[in-house]
Amino acid sequence: MGIEQRDKEGDLAALKRVAETFAVSVTPHLQAQIDPSDPKDPIARQFLPDAAELVTHEHERPDPIGDDAHSPVPGIVHRYPDRVLLKLVNVCPVYCRFCFRREMVGPGAKGLNAAQLDAAIGYIAEHPAIWEVILTGGDPLIASPRRLAQVIDRLNSISHVVVIRIHSRVPVVDPERISSELVAALKASTKTVWLLLHANHAREFVPEARAAIARLVDAGIPMLGQSVLLKGVNDSPAALADLFKAMIANRIKPHYLHHGDLARGTSHFRVSLEQGQALMRRLRGHYSGLLQPTYILDIPGGHGKVPVGPVYAEPAADGESWEVSDPWGGMHHYADPAAD
Repeated sequence: MGIEQRDKEGDLAALKRVAETFAVSVTPHLQAQIDPSDPKDPIARQFLPDAAELVTHEHERPDPIGDDAHSPVPGIVHRYPDRVLLKLVNVCPVYCRFCFRREMVGPGAKGLNAAQLDAAIGYIAEHPAIWEVILTGGDPLIASPRRLAQVIDRLNSISHVVVIRIHSRVPVVDPERISSELVAALKASTKTVWLLLHANHAREFVPEARAAIARLVDAGIPMLGQSVLLKGVNDSPAALADLFKAMIANRIKPHYLHHGDLARGTSHFRVSLEQGQALMRRLRGHYSGLLQPTYILDIPGGHGKVPVGPVYAEPAADGESWEVSDPWGGMHHYADPAAD
């Protein structure tokens, strides 16, 4: 047996171990977007298993953002006073190789049964401070339009809930699911419905995806974008600018750029905070303010999200004024006339 054949068999064995550890699924739509001749294809890197996922580190965690510590009943995560996550399902049409919930999603992972859903809705109804319910999972848009409509109808009956937010990859990974029935289910809500699309590269916005997004926005459903900063996918000013331009062109406002979470087997995607801040600084002043998301770190252990973007203003040495950096690195003195 030649060295090349042994290496190929070794690669296949490693990928099999990855698939036995973490869920793998790629929709036909995404398969058609992958360029097999490009070893750096950003679609393939996000969704195809990689032997690098078998490399784990001590600092990585099975629950990197601490969902479990804030879950009073199954399906609910209540980390912030005015909003909760409602994890309706634990499956997705695709599985991102950097997923922070990769330990709890995948084939065989059960969503909420009827009794658990009753308890989750009951929890929301019993806490009047909850202003916003975020449907997540898994990907909530993998649920049937009928089930989504039923859940939304139950949330409609809770007077203190004002906003229903839906986090989904579906419009860019399985756009045919954005059917007229699904759009009607979302539009029928008496609450304000927002949809946050997760996309990480401009190449995800192919014509089918753009059409799916248009079906949602044309129906009056506002959309925001969230992305993850990923080494080898979007860790350059040009890649981020192209991504955010694609969002804006499709009527999606970039909302969050997430620093990668410490999920097991994701070190090959990791970019340092310093690198992330430098990338955000390169966007400021060079590109429209519409393209500027908030760079966010979800503090490990369940301590919440905080902005970690570059700082442009710092107190001057006199303790009474400020030193302010412009977008191109020039420093300027600012005496705050409103200061005491």
